[in-house]
Amino acid sequence: MIRAVFITLALLVTSPLRAEVEIVEVTSPKGIKAWLLEDHTIPFTALNIRFQGGTSLDRPAKRGSINLMTALIEEGAGDLDAQGFAKSRDDLAASFTFASDADGISVSARFLTENRDAALGLLAQTLIKPRFDQDAIDRVRGQVLAGIEADAKDPSAMAATLSSAAIYGSHPYGSDDAGTVGSVAALTKQDILTAFADAIAADRMVIGAAGDITAAELGAALEGLLGELPAAGAPLPPKASPNFLGGITVQDFPGPQSTVLFSQSGINVKDPDFMAASLVNEIFGGDRFTARLMTELRDKRGLTYGVGTGLASMAYAESMDGSFQASNEKVAEAVDMLRAEWAKLSVGDITQAELDAAKTYMIGSYPLRWDGNGSIASILVGMQINGFAMDYPKIRNDLVRALTLDDVNSVAQRLLQPDQLQITVVGQPNPPPK
Repeated sequence: MIRAVFITLALLVTSPLRAEVEIVEVTSPKGIKAWLLEDHTIPFTALNIRFQGGTSLDRPAKRGSINLMTALIEEGAGDLDAQGFAKSRDDLAASFTFASDADGISVSARFLTENRDAALGLLAQTLIKPRFDQDAIDRVRGQVLAGIEADAKDPSAMAATLSSAAIYGSHPYGSDDAGTVGSVAALTKQDILTAFADAIAADRMVIGAAGDITAAELGAALEGLLGELPAAGAPLPPKASPNFLGGITVQDFPGPQSTVLFSQSGINVKDPDFMAASLVNEIFGGDRFTARLMTELRDKRGLTYGVGTGLASMAYAESMDGSFQASNEKVAEAVDMLRAEWAKLSVGDITQAELDAAKTYMIGSYPLRWDGNGSIASILVGMQINGFAMDYPKIRNDLVRALTLDDVNSVAQRLLQPDQLQITVVGQPNPPPK
């Protein structure tokens, strides 16, 4: 399921303090590639590995298998059970994180230089010899089922489920990554092993590293960490065929306020107009309190405490999404105002003052995203997935500065499609929006 969370694309830039540090491509002796940004100021390294495909690789009737498998990877490996593995990791002062989403599985590691070899050796066990002990499967399955049951009573999760199903149908984007109570309860250890073999393979790896490690050291480390992975996993999923048909769906849910999600088609991050579209989104529903939707719905009319939009450029589809919450008696007016502002922007009515303010924000806020080796390693992975060159951080702000008012208004007319705007409401709006 595509949650009401907007994917932050890796359109990122180095801070001035790191501007002189170059991103380099590393190739191990056996051909494993990674991007590296060296920084020897502290004896610490972060590594991020992305296995593309993610929960969209779930096999038929096995929905939730990759989500459960990912949650189990660190629950014991090699000769170590879950407790033994946790103790070994903690003794090394290392941190490992495993997370899945609809487009990939991310493996993040952070470790001290003095413990690098031991930490990477321990991490390698999780990627080569995970145990998937039955007691761990049962325990983690219980946690996943509790989350699914909680989501069934959460209006935001309910809205996301309804919206995703309507837009993406039978594609994996149209259902919850975690699966259903029935599908997860039925998963066996063999299903978990199959999910691991489908998802964790060398043909879909994207790697980034940052910190106290040289190119030669990283190349050797990658051999020991990833050299024994199988060459290929399951075929990657097909492109989605989203249906943005417009209109409103209302799901009854008791409470004093309603949750509203809205979506339409988006734009791919590799599209030449994506940067201009990002500026359009920032002006319309971005992070600032001066964004249009915040001004019109919150400041002028008090219809909601907050509203925002985002561009989601996923592996198999693109969308422009947004959300807000409002008291039941204000939902209809808020939806009317949302539609009105969507229609206004669709004709390209951005002013020079709005463009200048958005540019200042987008340029000035960039260094805040470059906030440590862990973030940098993730950024390097995102840059590769999105097809950016290694010099992108040096030219990104110039690309923003170069966009004109005509550019952004033209892209606004292309991007905003009022007839497609699909709105999902979970609550008891009174009167109901039409």
